[in-house]
Amino acid sequence: MAEKPIQGERKAFMTGNEVVAWAAVAAKADIMYGYPITPQNEIMHYWTRMGPKFGKRFLQTEDELSAGFTTIGGVLAGRKAFTATAGPGNTLMQEPISMAEMMRIPIVVVVQQRGGPSTATVIYSQQEVTLTTYGGNGEGFRVVYSTSNHQELFDYTIKAFNTAWKYKFPTFVLGDGYQAKMRESLTIYDPEEKGMNLIEPYVTLGGQGLPGIDRPPVHIRNTYNTEEELLEIILNYAEEYEKISPEIVEYKKYDVEDAEVLIVAHGVVSRAAIGAVQELRGAGKKVGHFRPITLRPFPSDELRKLAAKAKKILVVESAYGQLDKLVKQNIFGTNIQIEGLFKPGVGVTSEEIIARVNNMLQ
Repeated sequence: MAEKPIQGERKAFMTGNEVVAWAAVAAKADIMYGYPITPQNEIMHYWTRMGPKFGKRFLQTEDELSAGFTTIGGVLAGRKAFTATAGPGNTLMQEPISMAEMMRIPIVVVVQQRGGPSTATVIYSQQEVTLTTYGGNGEGFRVVYSTSNHQELFDYTIKAFNTAWKYKFPTFVLGDGYQAKMRESLTIYDPEEKGMNLIEPYVTLGGQGLPGIDRPPVHIRNTYNTEEELLEIILNYAEEYEKISPEIVEYKKYDVEDAEVLIVAHGVVSRAAIGAVQELRGAGKKVGHFRPITLRPFPSDELRKLAAKAKKILVVESAYGQLDKLVKQNIFGTNIQIEGLFKPGVGVTSEEIIARVNNMLQ
């Protein structure tokens, strides 16, 4: 019997990629399929290092397309399977992810964003928001958690497996190169010891017995013969997705009750936003911060409520308006003034946010 990975709770100081590997082990993932690309490589390295000790498997494929499709195959065979990628690899994976979306296959994908377009830099960005939330040739029936620190990388990687297997939509943990590479303290734990029920995987294809005799036949499709047939399927998916969205959406609010300027940021940029709000509040300025944790589905209802009270919104991101588009799409029809602080592929500091907010307040 394989050794139990984590007993009780313990403090750790490690890189974000190492955190993801530990979280996947804690979530009882069975196998990782992957192809090397910076800055996510060490997820594979740490996973394969722990694999023999904890009874895990790994397959390095010939490219990201294969990594995505083999992850689907692992899930169909009844394994908790996942993959990880970044940048151009995320682009290539959109084809298998679209297939998983169409066939309702609960794959988990960890994305450590890097600079784009194309190869660009291997360092950091928030430029994969649009790709991850609405990539492929579908409707974006997927769940995307945007993390801001190492504790969240651990927590939401575990949660992603439960979300995927409960709702049967592809589920993403959207990190970035900064989180991937830097070291930070966190508490790692066995989720079941904390009372979390880990959803067990099940075999979809290749189950025991004869189909139609010993068990019901299984028929999952990603190809349809008529427009009307496809329309019915997509509308059913949309109805179900909208029904479950309130159960999935997550967000955090900081000093929003009387905020005149509302800073909207996600992921690691939220840390700079929190620092800016603390300093601006110390100077007597009515500034708050709203952070969407789920970028898909987006917490539109809560942001609408806040937009109705504030005077201005400042969207801050390490991309050229990808979060801004989500914000405007989800609060369309409100009259609030929206400005953007966009630094594609570059980190954002609290000082930059403070300067922009002070300018807006003038």
